[in-house]
Amino acid sequence: MRFQTELLPATLTRRYKRFLADCVLEDGREVTAHVANPGSMLGLAEPGMRIWLEPNDDPKKKLKFAWRLVDHGAGRFTGVDTGAANRVVRAALEAGRVPALEVFDSLRAEVPYAEKSRVDFLLGGARDIYVEVKSVTLSRRPGLAEFPDSVTARGLKHLGDLAAMVGQGHRAVLLFLVQRSDCDRVTVAGDIDPDYAAGLARAVAAGVEVMALGCQIDPRGIEAGGPLPVRL
Repeated sequence: MRFQTELLPATLTRRYKRFLADCVLEDGREVTAHVANPGSMLGLAEPGMRIWLEPNDDPKKKLKFAWRLVDHGAGRFTGVDTGAANRVVRAALEAGRVPALEVFDSLRAEVPYAEKSRVDFLLGGARDIYVEVKSVTLSRRPGLAEFPDSVTARGLKHLGDLAAMVGQGHRAVLLFLVQRSDCDRVTVAGDIDPDYAAGLARAVAAGVEVMALGCQIDPRGIEAGGPLPVRL
């Protein structure tokens, strides 16, 4: 996934109201950027951090910048746009680059299923595969990514929905996309959301598959990398 316009480096002043961030561009301009991330962004929204913004000239958008990356230095980045995760995963699926999910006849996105839910991807074939994607950005220990970064009742519901699909004879996959180039494994942040950790254990026991992909990230774009080990 390539960014639509060239990103601009900036310094974060503050993030507030979840979806807004005040920033200072390198030329000294103070701007407000949209933050496409409803989570806590724990460890990623400290004032003074170097970040990258994507400008736009869309007259329909009130904000002319969107926060896309956190720059950790030494070529290490975190993608903070949770919406990018599905675009990255879709490209990888269509290119046959997701191990264990290379073969399917059709791909549909945002398909209604279970009770008032929409699955990120439904892969059609001899046996349908329901794929739920989660963007992972939290890291509190070197090399280890964690999900979630805040309590997620919605995520917990998705686990039950996936388990229900297994009960109906389908495959169901929880796919963690680790949007960090400094992590090589992923686990569940059970101290942050113990209910999610317990729900994931139940889902796995019911037959839900869990897998993870890394990412290659730089200011030009984000692409899915290879599989990462998941510690449950």
